[in-house]
Amino acid sequence: MARVAVIGIGNVLTGDDAVGPHVVRVLEATRALPPGVEVIDAGTPGHDLTPFLAGLDAAVIVDAVKAKGAPGELRVYGKAELLGRAPVLALSPHEPGVREALMIAELAGVSPPLVRLVGVIPAATGTGIGLSEAVRAAIPEAVARVVAELEALGVAAPPRLPPVEPDLWWERRP
Repeated sequence: MARVAVIGIGNVLTGDDAVGPHVVRVLEATRALPPGVEVIDAGTPGHDLTPFLAGLDAAVIVDAVKAKGAPGELRVYGKAELLGRAPVLALSPHEPGVREALMIAELAGVSPPLVRLVGVIPAATGTGIGLSEAVRAAIPEAVARVVAELEALGVAAPPRLPPVEPDLWWERRP
């Protein structure tokens, strides 16, 4: 059986940067995933993302991305696109990012053959809990895109019946 992971990346304390954790929690709550598909809320791993990738057959990563476009728009990048860009100078706790971790996995010979990054353009990533309206509205589309990526791998992800409430613990009021 193929080892597949859906990995949400982001800091739940910095607004729209929480899109990765949000999407993976909604995915788990609304889809019945088969054994062999691991769903991971990785937080802000930096280089520590590499061990999550090691030995997988495929990884679908969800993260906020800096790209031209309106907040809430999705961008999907393949492994070749991610590796084809130069690494960035680490200027925040969110960096180094997916590209750098993937480069390390490649150099170590443990990179998954297939990697897809489902990115959502953020509106705001300053300190604060909660997604902007545009990014919150994009969650269903992002989940659908992750499901489409899984289905392209031959992994069925039918609706969970009944669905459960996603555990968005960071948004709960005391």
